[in-house]
Amino acid sequence: MTTLSDREKGYENKFALDAEQRFRAEVRRNKLLGAWAAGLMGKADPDAYVQDVVAADFEEAGDEDVVRKVSADFKAAGLSVSDDDIRAKLMECMAQAAIQIQNG
Repeated sequence: MTTLSDREKGYENKFALDAEQRFRAEVRRNKLLGAWAAGLMGKADPDAYVQDVVAADFEEAGDEDVVRKVSADFKAAGLSVSDDDIRAKLMECMAQAAIQIQNG
């Protein structure tokens, strides 16, 4: 019985660790996307914009809240960047963020 409890506790710990790493990777991804977008828009305070992008991800589940925010900001800045291009960059940033998190 102890072995089963130990195994169950191990799975719970692994699940918690995986969830934490996924969250950290998503935050890092949003920072990378925000930095990219701030650069394209020539933001005077790119760090503040990066934090705005990170905060936008907490509006709803999924990535569409981030895509909408960046897309609206691009339009307001007079830039023509499609939502598909933003999603592609988001995926690219996620791959980069996952590597960064994995490497410490």
